[in-house]
Parts: sequence; structure tokens; C-alpha cells
Amino acid sequence: MAKGSKVGSWAFLIGVLLAVLLAFVSFGGIAWLLVVLGLIIGLFNIDAKETQKFLFAGVSLVIVGAFAGTTLNSIMYLEDIFTNLVALFAPAVIIVALKSVFELARR
Repeated sequence: MAKGSKVGSWAFLIGVLLAVLLAFVSFGGIAWLLVVLGLIIGLFNIDAKETQKFLFAGVSLVIVGAFAGTTLNSIMYLEDIFTNLVALFAPAVIIVALKSVFELARR
């Protein structure tokens, strides 16, 4: 985690909690909040030495979350939890991947 990044840490914690809680309560159009929190996580919470681990874990989570949500949709709320987690982590993974590509291009 990037040093001094309280914003990113709080965004991660709040995002995961919201991803789970919002599966049980229906708020129309609230997915944008998870996307914004994901962008904050990607921008402020991951430093250069954590990039590879985060990208591996993040891509795995997004892929498994997407498939699990559609496969386990018969279990109440589970599909919504996975969909929300993907909405949170996909933007974070995209931001960290872009930061990584720019870092590689700068060398």
C-alpha cells in the first residue's frame, strides 16, 4: 500500500462493505459509487512494488466474480455481491494496469 494513503485505504474498506451491503438493498444507479471508489483505490492505494500482485489478484477476482455471479445466480443475493465486487475492482485493475504500462513506456 502506498505510504500515507489513507484515502485509498478507506476507499477499499468502504467499497468492499458497500459491495456486500448494496446487494441486500436496492438503490437504483448506485453502481457509479463503486466505480468511483474503485478508481480511487487504483490511483491511491497501490504503489509500484505492489502492482504485479494486485494485478494478478485483481484480474483473478474480476474474472471469477463475473463467472461466479452468473453461475451461482440461483443463490439469493450472491449474484449481486459478485456483480458489485466486479464494479469495484474492475476500475481499480484498469487504473493500476494503465499506471504500469505508462511506467514501462517511460523506461
